[in-house]
Amino acid sequence: QVQLVESGGGLVRPGGSLRLSCAASGISLASYFVDWYRQAPGQQRELVATETLPGVGRFTISRDNAKNTVYLQMVTLEPDDTAVYYCHARTTSATAPDFWGQGTQVTVSS
Repeated sequence: QVQLVESGGGLVRPGGSLRLSCAASGISLASYFVDWYRQAPGQQRELVATETLPGVGRFTISRDNAKNTVYLQMVTLEPDDTAVYYCHARTTSATAPDFWGQGTQVTVSS
């Protein structure tokens, strides 16, 4: 059974930083690209970071294949960054399954 488990969310003040983790079991993330999405209340899920562009903007993806974990480092957080954050593991194959985590809540508020 494949599981992606996000962690590291929480309450942070504007201007602060957080690092989210996406730990996998049942698959090797070394064989997958991992993207991060977020969904705010009443909004559609949106892509915030992808490994094809790992260091763009305030959000940076990194990985530790030995731990089968991918990270999302977020800096200079703003209230508009408040959302549930999800990791998504995919391959380049159109027929291979992709996988989602259950999400972790990030709240940016003073």
